[in-house]
Amino acid sequence: MISFTQNATRYISKLSNKLRRKFDMLSSRKEFSGSQGRTLRFLLSQTEDIYQKDIEEEYSIRPSTATQLLKQMEKNGLIIREPEAYDNRLKKIVVTDKALLYKQQVIEDLTTLEETLIKGISETDLQVFFRVTEKMMDNLSE
Repeated sequence: MISFTQNATRYISKLSNKLRRKFDMLSSRKEFSGSQGRTLRFLLSQTEDIYQKDIEEEYSIRPSTATQLLKQMEKNGLIIREPEAYDNRLKKIVVTDKALLYKQQVIEDLTTLEETLIKGISETDLQVFFRVTEKMMDNLSE
């Protein structure tokens, strides 16, 4: 049995909070939040058209959360949402020229964070971590 001090949800929550703070610290000279930077990296790495649903799936967030995130990114001039000709309800997310100015910095910041996060952890341990995390996410989806 796991003791209260080794509670999985507690550890995951602590890790999530630390990651969020680091994302916010790295977010390209305070031009946007860490969540926006992370989303910007995702958008900049795509070769296909991206829609809000893709953001929801990538980050396992609710539609209302994705809407707020994208509204703020639009307000900050990082994206525009263009209605599709075949369905005005469907809006394609397009990065702006302003967002492209941050591309290299966002990629470097998040790559550095990833390297810091896994520093000193073996490939075997990382594979175990990914398997366990996937199982936990599956458990919560049931």
